Amino acid sequence: MNLLLDTHIWLWSLLDPDRLSDRACSELIDPANTLALSAVSVWEALVLAEKGRVLLRPDPWSWIRTALTVRPMREVPLTFDIALGSRSIRLGHDDPADRFIAATAVVHELILVTADESLLQCPDIRVIPGA
Repeated sequence: MNLLLDTHIWLWSLLDPDRLSDRACSELIDPANTLALSAVSVWEALVLAEKGRVLLRPDPWSWIRTALTVRPMREVPLTFDIALGSRSIRLGHDDPADRFIAATAVVHELILVTADESLLQCPDIRVIPGA
């Protein structure tokens, strides 16, 4: 399967894997699966660190670079198609990061691993519950 990790799933998988569901853990370690990460998730991780909601040591930039080496991900850049699609995703809120990540899953035909209830309920994307 081709999986897109939501930001918190990526962070949890490295910082607090006990928070992940058994299924999410299994899918993340299955060598048959391809793991992808949106560039938006890197940005969102930096924002979370700046707000003090996540601690990334020794500093957020170093942690992210190391994390991407320790667990290589297919990088999914933000594109025009994703930006356009982000406005038609049926979510219960307007969080831009969630919209971009959901649209990334649609445009690239990826299954989103998430614990975000709004994304789990979104009829436009395929999901695997992450917690």
